[in-house]
Amino acid sequence: MKLRIIYTLLLISTSISFAQSYRNLINEGVELYKNKKFADAEVNFKKGLEKKSDLFEGHFNLGDAYYKQGRYDEAIQAYKNALSFTKDKINKSKVYHNIGNSFLKSQRYKESIEAYKNALKLNPDDLDTKYNLSYALKYLNQNQNQQKQNKDQNKQDKNNQNQQNQNNQDKQDRSKENQKQNQQQQQKNQISKEEAERILEALKNNEQDLQKKLRKIKGRASAVDKDW
Repeated sequence: MKLRIIYTLLLISTSISFAQSYRNLINEGVELYKNKKFADAEVNFKKGLEKKSDLFEGHFNLGDAYYKQGRYDEAIQAYKNALSFTKDKINKSKVYHNIGNSFLKSQRYKESIEAYKNALKLNPDDLDTKYNLSYALKYLNQNQNQQKQNKDQNKQDKNNQNQQNQNNQDKQDRSKENQKQNQQQQQKNQISKEEAERILEALKNNEQDLQKKLRKIKGRASAVDKDW
């Protein structure tokens, strides 16, 4: 992406009063910007705007300084401020171009596309903006596809989790049912204390009857063989 910065091409006067003027501050800010001292450039642009707040170049260049520091929301606001102080179509197109860049860096693809479109309405022949617009459209499409894939994957994961939960619930239900059946079977196989005593008493009585019968058999006389 190509980021534009407007240079105020004014000679620096040796006059002390002029040396502190807003235009000199802006020019010094541009030099600092070119040397990649973006925070220092920001300070100069702000000082220039304190002296003259309706300066298009000051707001535009301040936006560039913010942009280079990754402060995209502040850059967008500075660029929007710049729009209020120019009627020139080319300048406005440059502002919208840089607004589009800031949105694109923030991954706000729809907003960046709208900004690039506004730039092209003002300057239809701007190749840089056309390139950036196609770039933003590509990323928007990829982002939407990725979001759809993520949504589908989340849906599948949720379905799998629900199925797993249902399987676990079914296992728990079967386990509880088996436990219940085992308990019922055990209860069937168990006899009460009273019933056990009756069975023992019956066995005791049978044993007594059997003993009586055996004693009767033993008490009978044995047959004596006849001696011929």
